[in-house]
Amino acid sequence: MPLTSSQKHYIKKNIGKLPIEKITVDLGLPEKEIRKYLKKQWGTEKYEKFFRKEASQKIPEKINSPGFKKFFADNINIFAFLFILILICYSNSIGNQFVSDDVATIKNNPEVGKLSLVFSNLLNSIQMSLYYVAFHLGGGSPWAFRIINISLHFGSTILLFSILNILANKRIAVFGAAIFAVHPILVESVAWIAGMPYALYSFFLLLSFLFYINSKERKSLKYLSLLSFFLAVMSSAKAIIFPGIIFAFEMSRSNLRKNWLKIAPFFFIDLFFVMFSVSEIGKRVSEISAVSYQDSSGMYNPLVQVPTAIANYFKLIFWPQKLSLYQTEMNFSPAQFTLMAIVFLIFLGLVFYGWKKNKRLFFWLSFFFISLLPVLTPFKIAWIVAERYVYLGSIGIFVVVAMFFDWAARKLEEEDEKYKMAVYFTFAIIIAALSTRTIVRNIDWKNEDNLWIATAKVASSGPNIHNNMGDVYARNGDFEKAAEEFKKSIEINPNYGDAYHNLANTYNSLGKADLAIENYQKALSINPNIWQSHQNLAGIYFNQGNYQKAYESMKKAIEINPTDENLKKNLAIIEERVNSVK
Repeated sequence: MPLTSSQKHYIKKNIGKLPIEKITVDLGLPEKEIRKYLKKQWGTEKYEKFFRKEASQKIPEKINSPGFKKFFADNINIFAFLFILILICYSNSIGNQFVSDDVATIKNNPEVGKLSLVFSNLLNSIQMSLYYVAFHLGGGSPWAFRIINISLHFGSTILLFSILNILANKRIAVFGAAIFAVHPILVESVAWIAGMPYALYSFFLLLSFLFYINSKERKSLKYLSLLSFFLAVMSSAKAIIFPGIIFAFEMSRSNLRKNWLKIAPFFFIDLFFVMFSVSEIGKRVSEISAVSYQDSSGMYNPLVQVPTAIANYFKLIFWPQKLSLYQTEMNFSPAQFTLMAIVFLIFLGLVFYGWKKNKRLFFWLSFFFISLLPVLTPFKIAWIVAERYVYLGSIGIFVVVAMFFDWAARKLEEEDEKYKMAVYFTFAIIIAALSTRTIVRNIDWKNEDNLWIATAKVASSGPNIHNNMGDVYARNGDFEKAAEEFKKSIEINPNYGDAYHNLANTYNSLGKADLAIENYQKALSINPNIWQSHQNLAGIYFNQGNYQKAYESMKKAIEINPTDENLKKNLAIIEERVNSVK
């Protein structure tokens, strides 16, 4: 039956604006009739070009994936390529020492090698299990812990390739996975042992998503997807964003109404963990205040915080020069903030454009933003920007970049097949540059001195950074410079108890006992739980012959840290001297 003039007018007006499936529903016509009309109007070349482009931009409603054995056999060379990329990028990090939080949580933690630690906190049991395995695998050496981090990163890279191979095409899958494998912004989550939770929960979320998109073909995978999601939130509360990701995914396929029952169980699991996370906010604020002496009162202004965070993540992703454990330089001029606000508005504009014109673009940009939501809270329980926060979310941007290279390759293929090699060559240069930056960044994590020197070059205003730089100088015997750094730390944050303690240690090493006592007492007035200050005061008093004060200080140290046998031995020595004087 020939099309009416009104039907033809509707097709001309909406083709390219609406999916062809939507036009067929609106007009009540078979799709083949519309395609036949368009081919007649446009000609074969324009017709084929248009539907090739539409197919590349659409996330398919029906997802077909090969069996595991066939998929593995077909892609073994790609897996090997990705493995080699990761090995090249991270092999120089395997011998790195314990740094920063690793020291307290692993190196100086006698519980790490015990099963009791695994079961001490249910919501942390997966990570502690991996710590237990690593400890016994490597005898407590850092390489075994780091091997697990790198293995998780490789696993996530393979999962990303598998997901993109289903949702897009093989070229986008290879491009996206390759960028994820080597990008230096991910070093903090891979080369730093304490960054394990980010690599861990991301692995389980990607596994859950892979099961989810295949569950239409095999219903049993739905339960594996739910199990993987549960393991993800058991690895980190930040995994609570996953229902939002699959919500955006179903929206991108216009299947939300049809599949709402399928995603409902994920929201039910999420509800419990969201409630738990909210209940922990007060505790987290207290911990931040106690441990890092930060002012956690008040709230961030989301209209400032969110544009600042998003713009800085884009900057670190597209120009990863100023990478740092602490991104403290968050004070900007009005002109700088205006630029960041413009970047954020452009991002929102691209999300809206994607919703209207390119559902694949919409989904992956949404993936990026949704993944960051747990750390974009106005509560002061997270840094405004931290590289480890964007480990999962960066995937969204990497996929968009991969889509761009795929588009460029297709456009050049239409001109001449040989031109697409220019795209591959450009991409190879980018991968080589990113890999080099990652290798260099691993050196920053080699030991405590490297880490804090590298951090201080980028983030010069953080009190904790000056405090750690003071430690660097003190370890190397330069106590005058160490004292200068501790004083800078105190100048920035006059309530930084640890800095007073470290300054007191420095004065003690310089033989300035009076200044050391003064600063130990100041540290304890801010944080009475610094048992080391009591211990060191006891040492000074003992050397001065004031055995009674030494005894009192050592007793206080033991009250705070009753399991330390060395403190008890020192107390016995002091007590003996007190009795001999009597």
